[in-house]
Amino acid sequence: MRYFLISALFATSALTAQADGFDRVSHGKLPQLGSAIAMIYDEQTGQPLYSKNINNVVPIASITKLMTAMVILDARLPLDEPITITREDRDRLKGTKSRLQDGMTLTRGDLLTLAVMASENRAAAALARTYPGGTPVLVAMMNAKARELGMDDTHFEGPVGLQSENVSTAKDLVKMVLAAQNYEHIQRASTQSRHVVKINARQSLYFGNTNPLVRSRNWEIGLSKTGYISEAGRCLVMQAKLSERPTVIVLLDSWGKNTRVGDANRIKNWMERPAPRSSRQSRIR
Repeated sequence: MRYFLISALFATSALTAQADGFDRVSHGKLPQLGSAIAMIYDEQTGQPLYSKNINNVVPIASITKLMTAMVILDARLPLDEPITITREDRDRLKGTKSRLQDGMTLTRGDLLTLAVMASENRAAAALARTYPGGTPVLVAMMNAKARELGMDDTHFEGPVGLQSENVSTAKDLVKMVLAAQNYEHIQRASTQSRHVVKINARQSLYFGNTNPLVRSRNWEIGLSKTGYISEAGRCLVMQAKLSERPTVIVLLDSWGKNTRVGDANRIKNWMERPAPRSSRQSRIR
């Protein structure tokens, strides 16, 4: 029933300062963001703190993998089940590379972690291939879950995020992040700085998180996912505690290599900077 609450919050929220919410007036204007689409959502009040082109339907690249992971976890498939990478898992659309070679065997749990944390395309493809009914059934379930969550402007054509037809809006992605927070595996995997996979007695592979902010002591991140294809630009969704408030950040279509990270830091600095003295005094009177 949580998705009905989420929809209601979006329907009734207004971009005005609330007595129990974040005081945008005292914090001043948010510095200009480089991302073409952005949304800051205050979980505590159900209020958007900032909105920029949030209804634009655009490609979301590997942000897709959050939905892939949720649907796989919903199926309660054994996470310790071994899955072998095959030629079928190769990216034949854009030719992206992978360190997961044909014949390597990993557990479903490791593949989930790599798909979410390292945005590993072959990991996501292998997870979809071994889903009951295969990739087409998984994608159908992804679209069904999007409808269940009230993500009315979202559509998936594949489980990896390589297709530009995988589209959504910032508004819908806030709903997806709120839902993904209910999955402990996704929370843990998306925020760990690295993951080591033991392939055999002589070989281990080290994978790093695609979001450098998870390695920063200045951030308290509860969930994270990055994405990139040329059609989508660089994308980032996060749940983090900012100014002691649980907050969802969605940044889409960031073309500079470091723009999405820079925008996230600008948002953090804006929310956590002290209110000007004159503003504090006016609220005391």
